[in-house]
Amino acid sequence: MSQLELLWSYQQADVEAERQENAMKRSPTRQRLLKHQEFLREQKAANAHIEEEVQAMSDRIDALKDAISHAEDQLKALSKRYEENRPDNGDDVQTYIQEVQRLLQNISGYEQEVRRIRKDGADRDAQRRDIIQRAANVRKEYDDLKAKYDVEYAESKKKLEELRAIVAERSKGIEPEYMEKYKAIKQHSMPPLAQLSNDQCGGCRMSLPSAVVRTVRSGKPVECESCGRLLIQL
Repeated sequence: MSQLELLWSYQQADVEAERQENAMKRSPTRQRLLKHQEFLREQKAANAHIEEEVQAMSDRIDALKDAISHAEDQLKALSKRYEENRPDNGDDVQTYIQEVQRLLQNISGYEQEVRRIRKDGADRDAQRRDIIQRAANVRKEYDDLKAKYDVEYAESKKKLEELRAIVAERSKGIEPEYMEKYKAIKQHSMPPLAQLSNDQCGGCRMSLPSAVVRTVRSGKPVECESCGRLLIQL
């Protein structure tokens, strides 16, 4: 067999192995598994984000409690100071009242924020429970699919290995320069070899010049000027 004929035989096996490998990648079971994996990753990230928010809320509530306690201490101190040294003019009384009002407003504002944060925290807890439940449902389906896919993959992998063994066997006798040319063309055109058919490239269907046709029929390696495939006359 000529080098081109050997390469053609190699290509047939190579194409079949490529088809099997692509079929494995496009397996509906595999695609569903990947979709479930992505969903579980998203839920895990969402849960982690909520946990960070809840922790920040908890820290803020602690800070607000400290602020409330501090304001209440100031209010007690102010009240004690008033009882021990009552102001003797209207301006001092007004100043005392304003300071009391300021502290009470601060405490009220802090308490309102605490209530708001606690409500937000309850909403986050509900979101987390929903995430956990949905993730658990998908995880169950994922585990079932994984068990099914493991069997499917083992069978498909065995077939692929058999096809690759045929590819390796058919590579014997092919000179390195031809194999390098095949692999280079494969980067942009698959399959890399095309039959001459009605004076056309069997790959891109472009008509070929008479000189190119004669060269192909003589058995010499020539590439299609349009798609770059190696042409062969069988």
